This record gives sequence, C-alpha cells and structure tokens, in this order.
Amino acid sequence: MAYEEISSRNTGQNILEIVRQALPGLRKSERKVANRVLEDPNRILNAALAEAAALSDVSEPTVIRFCVAIGCSGYQEFKLRLAHSLALGTTATHSVLSKNDSTAELVEKIFGYTMTSLDWARSHLDTQALGEAIALLSGARSIEFFGLGASGIVALDAQQKFPLFGVPCGAQADTHQQLMTASMMQAGDVAVIFSNTGHTIAMIEVAKVAKDGGAKVIAVSGSRSPLLDHCDVAILVETLDNTDIYTPTISRIAALVVVDILCSAVGLRRDAEHGQRFENMKQLLRNQRVNGPVKTS
Repeated sequence: MAYEEISSRNTGQNILEIVRQALPGLRKSERKVANRVLEDPNRILNAALAEAAALSDVSEPTVIRFCVAIGCSGYQEFKLRLAHSLALGTTATHSVLSKNDSTAELVEKIFGYTMTSLDWARSHLDTQALGEAIALLSGARSIEFFGLGASGIVALDAQQKFPLFGVPCGAQADTHQQLMTASMMQAGDVAVIFSNTGHTIAMIEVAKVAKDGGAKVIAVSGSRSPLLDHCDVAILVETLDNTDIYTPTISRIAALVVVDILCSAVGLRRDAEHGQRFENMKQLLRNQRVNGPVKTS
C-alpha cells in the first residue's frame, strides 16, 4: 500500500501501524526515521526534533518530511499520535514472539497484541454494513454459515449460537457439502461466508452458487477482495495479522466478536415469545450443571 494512500486515512488510527505499512513507499532517508521509530517508539516520544534526527542519523527537515509523508502536519502532531498509540497497548510490530521470551513476556505480548488489534478492528468496522447484515439475518427463513480453516471454526461458532437467530442454521465443513448446501439455497435464505483473505476459491464459488439461487449473501472478510463481488453485504474486519509464524491469528478472534454482535443483535430483535423460549433453553442447560462442591471418592 502506498504511503500517499495511508496518509489520507483517518487520523485516529494507530500511528505505529501506519508507519509500518508506509515503510516500503518512503524515501530512503525517511525509512531511516521510520525504522528508528519502530525500533524504539518510547525513545522517540521523549525526544526533541534535533534528538530524533540524531537518533535516526538524518537531518531535522528529513524528520519533518517523514511526519508529513505519514499524514501528520509536523513533528508535534506525530508525537501526540505516537503517545496515543502507545497508550493503546502493544502493536503488531512490537509483538513478534521469540523462542527466548519468558512465559510472562509471551502473556504480555499476546494479550497486548490482541487488544490493540481488536481496537483497530473496532475503529474500522462499518456499522452501516453491520446494520444491513442484521436486517437480512433477522428476516431470514434459514441461515447457512461457510468457512474453511480458521474461518471454518468461526462458522461453526456462529452455527452453535442458532437459538439466538431463531431459525434453522447450518455450517458444513466439507467443501462438497458446502457446495451442495449452497446450491439448495433460495430466496428467503441467507448465506454468511467467512474468509479473512477473501481469495479462497471454494468460498467464492459458494457465494456465486448461493446468490444465483436467490439467497442473500453476507461476507465477513479481512480486506476488499474478489469474494465481495458476489455478496450483497460486505463486513470488513480489518486486523493487524501478518505472516510471521508465531503471530497470533487475531483475524479469527475479531471475526468471533463480529459473530457475537450479529447474533446478539438478531436475538434482541426477536419477539417476547422467542425470548422466553431462549430463557427456557438456558435454564435447561443450567440444570445440567453440578451444584455445590464435587465429591471425590
């Protein structure tokens, strides 16, 4: 992604992640500043302009150009946004796991990375698209959830929450079964397809088949992708995942949160009778739990 595009984005975004994404498009001298910022953001936060230039081995005007290149008016605005970003928690750039990390360090990195990425996803979520999806799901005759790999786990999680949706729900794991199910969908049915990349051929085919049959199709994806061309509603769940082998898969966690939003919103739209049936179901489950201390022989 070119840094010109990044600099035009919302000024409330995490500036460290903007720097990371902008890095390939910066000039050589500006990249030196970016690398220094990413290496030790706390040091830069407490540095005057002259010190930041010296730490980066560049001139003061270069530091200013770097700030402008990533969408800031100058060094002071950059430092304000840097302070805000550091207050949010650990960024993806600073959460890379190491074999030398202690257990405490792993806990800190993974929790910090997860919370920061979820905050990022929340700030970029399109509530209008969510509202459109909720409306479709609320009026659905039946709902089918589709996904593969980690996204398949999200689809299964959505399916097991079907009492909140109040209509028959399914989630097939086998690609042949998914295609067969999609081909039987028609007007009144809703297909919800989870694919973080949005480039999975099987999921694109499922979207096409379901839509051709008359069903409405909702996509939950991490980026704008070919899948969205075959959907009625696109919910973009942007996270800070990267390809490092030890990076936690935040996309799955963010998608699970979106599932909770969708099923809770649909459940709240149901009538009082449905609410009572749901409460009766919850009571039956509570009755299956052991009360008091468990006796051991």
